[in-house]
Amino acid sequence: MDRAIQRRRAEIFRDLHHAEHILLLPNAWDVATARVFEAAGFPAVATTSAGIANALGYPDGERISREEMTAVVERIAQHLSVPVTADMEAGYSDTLEGLEETARLVVATGAVGLNLEDATGVKESPLYDMAVAIDRVRAVRKGSVAAGVPLVINARTDVFLAQVGEPGGRLEHAVRRANAYKEAGADCLFVPGVRDAGTIAQLVREIDGPINVLAGPGGPSVGELEQLGVKRVSVGPWPALAALGLVQRIARELKERGTYDAFATGALSYSEANDLVS
Repeated sequence: MDRAIQRRRAEIFRDLHHAEHILLLPNAWDVATARVFEAAGFPAVATTSAGIANALGYPDGERISREEMTAVVERIAQHLSVPVTADMEAGYSDTLEGLEETARLVVATGAVGLNLEDATGVKESPLYDMAVAIDRVRAVRKGSVAAGVPLVINARTDVFLAQVGEPGGRLEHAVRRANAYKEAGADCLFVPGVRDAGTIAQLVREIDGPINVLAGPGGPSVGELEQLGVKRVSVGPWPALAALGLVQRIARELKERGTYDAFATGALSYSEANDLVS
């Protein structure tokens, strides 16, 4: 992708985090699903690491290689005219040099943003030490600037998701990390694992930057989140999980009844599917 076009898309995407209305980001796992979301009118599309990993035969959690992940991101970004942001989990590297390379690879895909989480994947110490996590955000910023496109960094802290520490101290811990990541160069701060309106409202008040909430069943609606001051909402693996659930229902119906009713529930026509990606 032309770097000037890519930089412009990055600016557009960054500005969406400061717009009057909330940025609602659907999460795609291949070109077809990304095109469905673009055709529905979303101003940007995110990827889901879990959805991509599962589709390629891996569990979530950086079991897929960085090269396989960025290959899918590239296919998606090259087929869309709206900004694409990539879920790159914890950056697929424990070193700062490796994180700079991850940022360069994401720029090379044509994407204009990425998620970077502070989870280690190690049960005994689930989060990177905060000083290390701050340096990791800086490394991604450095790598993307060097590659010619300042990526929109969505820095994620898993304090709530991983249930780190005593419940009473998690909000202060998450706020401290989020503000430190913002200072290190992050554009948006992602705090998954929070659903109650009171906690979300506190995060909005105490974090010095736009926050991203992971929405899904049992949580506040997008309208409610907007009223709370949330600037960005994503839906993570939920669309992919719902699609797998439909395929499972189709499989059971075929095997148990030999009928095809589930095929007709909201299915696209053959030509509509082809038109999406033509």
